[in-house]
Amino acid sequence: MNKNFSKSMSMTDVLFLAMGAMLGWGWVVLSGEWVVTAGFLGSVIAFIIGGLLVVFIGLTYAELASAIPETGGGLVFVLRAFGKKSSFVAAWAVLFGYVSVITFEAVALPTVIDYVVPVKHQMYLWTLGGWDVYLTWVLIGSVGAILLTALNYFGIKPATIFQSIFTVAIVLVGLLLVFGAVKNGSTSNIQPLFKGGVGGTMSVLIMIPFLFVGFDVIPQVASEIKAPQKIIGKILIASIITSVIFYLLIVFGVTVGLTESQLAITELATADAMVNLFGSEWFGTILVIGGVAGIITSWNAFIIGGSRILYAMAIRGMIPKWFSHIHPKYKTPSNAIVFLGLLAFIAPFLGRPALVWIVNAGGVGIVVGYLIVSLSFMQLRKMEPELVRPYKVKYWRVTGVLAIILSIAFISFYLPGMPSSLSWPSEWLILGVWCLIGFALYITQSKKTTVKSTDRKIQTS
Repeated sequence: MNKNFSKSMSMTDVLFLAMGAMLGWGWVVLSGEWVVTAGFLGSVIAFIIGGLLVVFIGLTYAELASAIPETGGGLVFVLRAFGKKSSFVAAWAVLFGYVSVITFEAVALPTVIDYVVPVKHQMYLWTLGGWDVYLTWVLIGSVGAILLTALNYFGIKPATIFQSIFTVAIVLVGLLLVFGAVKNGSTSNIQPLFKGGVGGTMSVLIMIPFLFVGFDVIPQVASEIKAPQKIIGKILIASIITSVIFYLLIVFGVTVGLTESQLAITELATADAMVNLFGSEWFGTILVIGGVAGIITSWNAFIIGGSRILYAMAIRGMIPKWFSHIHPKYKTPSNAIVFLGLLAFIAPFLGRPALVWIVNAGGVGIVVGYLIVSLSFMQLRKMEPELVRPYKVKYWRVTGVLAIILSIAFISFYLPGMPSSLSWPSEWLILGVWCLIGFALYITQSKKTTVKSTDRKIQTS
C-alpha cells in the first residue's frame, strides 16, 4: 500500500515535524490571556495537567503507529479495529481539523505580516463578517499558499528540511525570551500566583488539547520514516513533552516580563514582554518573526499530514481515486497536496472572521479522531494480542480508558453551555455541512465499489 512513498524522513525530521505543528502561532497571541485568566502558577498547573492528558492520548497513537506504520495513521488503526465505516468517520473528522488549520494559517500570515510591516492595503474587494477584504492583504496569504504547496509537491525531504530550520528558529526565539526573563525580568510580577481560582485554571486547561494538535501527524507519515519502528512511538511522546516544556517557558517569560497593568492592555503579550525585557522594539519584531515561523511550520505539517490522509482514503475507495495519485518523480501525493493548496489559496478571500469559525468547528474533528483511535487501541489489544508492538504501553488498560474519558471530556467542551462551545449558527452550520459532504461521499463511493464488485462477478461467471 505504501511502496510508492520514499523512506527519507530521519528521526530529527519527524521530531521537528510534530513540534513545528504544535508550536504554531498560539504561543505568541494567547500567552497574555493565560496569565491574566489563571495567573502564573494557575497557568503552569493547567499546562502540566493538560500535557499529561495529551500524553495519554499520545501513548495510544505511539503504540499503534509503531505496530502499524502505514500511511494514513488513525484511518489504518480504526479500519483494522472496527472496519470501513468507523475508519471513514475517523479520517474525515481529523481531515476537517487539518483543513481548518491549513486555511487558518493562510489568514494568520497576512495578519502577522501587518504587525511586522504595517501596510495600507489597496484594492478593496468586499466586506465579510464586518471585515473589509483587500486584494493586497489576500495576496500575502495566497502567495504563501502557493509557495508551501510547491515545497511539498517537490518531495517530502525539502519540506522536512524547511520544517526543521523554522522549528529551530521558533525554539531559539523562545529561548531568547527566557534568557531576557532570567536576566531582566521582575519576579514580583509572578504575584498573585493564582487568578480566577479553579475556574481560571480550567479556562486555560480547555485550550491545551488544541494547542497540542499536531503530534498525530507522525502516524500519517509512518511509512516514510527511516528509523526502527519502536523509535516512532518514542519520538511522538518526546514531541509532546518538549512542546509542554516550551509552553511553560513562554508562560514564565511573559509573566516576569510584563506587569499586571501591562498584561491587561497588551494585544501581543509575548512580543511586548520581549520589548520590555530587552528595552528595544526590535526584539518584539524578532519574536513576531518567530511567530511567523510557527505559522509556517504548523501550516507545512498539516499539508503533509492532510495529503497523506486524502491518499489513504483514496486508495481504499472512500473518496475519488484522483487523490491517490503519487508523483512518479517526487514520490508525493501530488494531487492531494494541490487540493489542500487550493483551499489555502482561497481562504484569505473570506477575510479574518469566517476563518475563526472554521477553526473552532474543525477542532471538534480532531477530538472525535482522538476518541475513535483510543477506542481502536483498546479493541486491537483484545482482538490482536499477538500483534507485534515495538513500542508497547505498559499499563494499557489504564492508558486506554483515560484516553477515552479525556477525549469525551474534550468533545463536551464544544457542546452548548460550555466555555468553548461552538457558536450558533455559523460554527454548527460549518460542522453540519462538512458532515453532510462526508456522508454524501461515503454513499456515492460505496455505490461505485458495489457496482465494480458486481461487474467483476458477472465477468467471472
